[in-house]
Amino acid sequence: MSPPERIPPQPRLSGDVMADTALAQGELTVRGRITDASNAVLYAVAELDGRSVPCVYKPVRGERPLWDFPDGDLASREVAAYEVCRALGWDLVPTTVLRDGPFGPGMCQRWIGPPPDDDAEPAGEADAEEPDDLLSLVDGDTAPPGWKAVGHVQLDEDTTALLVHRDDERLRRVAALDAVINNGDRKGGHLLPVADGGLYGIDHGVSFHTDNKLRTLLWGWAGEPLPDAVLTALRGLDAALADGAPLAVRLRELLTDAEIGALRARTSALLRDGRHPLPSGEWPAIPWPLV
Repeated sequence: MSPPERIPPQPRLSGDVMADTALAQGELTVRGRITDASNAVLYAVAELDGRSVPCVYKPVRGERPLWDFPDGDLASREVAAYEVCRALGWDLVPTTVLRDGPFGPGMCQRWIGPPPDDDAEPAGEADAEEPDDLLSLVDGDTAPPGWKAVGHVQLDEDTTALLVHRDDERLRRVAALDAVINNGDRKGGHLLPVADGGLYGIDHGVSFHTDNKLRTLLWGWAGEPLPDAVLTALRGLDAALADGAPLAVRLRELLTDAEIGALRARTSALLRDGRHPLPSGEWPAIPWPLV
């Protein structure tokens, strides 16, 4: 029998306790706004005891109401995604806290990448790999070696292309995380590779719905067996979601009881099936625009 597949550990941004403390408790100063975002997304700096931490600040009051997320707020779901990711033992989501700020309570998340300028993309830029190193559009019906096919997309009235993503263990963990939290909006611009080889995912506000809303660009492993290391992580999460466990207690501050119940059910189903999920057919499987 071959040994279990091991996924290399991620670098841990949140290992910096002083930076995490500054993010949660430091004085928050807004430096600018990311104008391309649909909700209020502010670039800010949290400062405490001489430590300055760049971050994204998304005040609850700046959220655009969504008909299918009437309970709670998107900021709390962003924090819940971070908490669940940590319970899986992965550092795929930058440190994310719920705190007060200049425009009221909201989500603060450590900024990934260089500081923004007037032409900044929402929530930072990758500083190691170009987008087409992870995702691409190709001609034909077959993914190139080292890539996984997602499906054909209509680019304009007369043009289609095959959407593919890298057959990359980092992306595979993101795909598993998205299945757990029921991420309804995994676009290419929400994937941020960094110079030390890590990969981070951002923008998890439309997650944790009780209905199947999974919408992502990372369908390349749909129906394939989950790696052993991912199954091990899911078993840890399943235990952490038990009534009275610290994670379960924390999530009750962020999600509704129905959303927590659905999270437990999705985790159990992934463990039972042992495979990456397939599109449900009840919801558009691929977000648009792709970025």
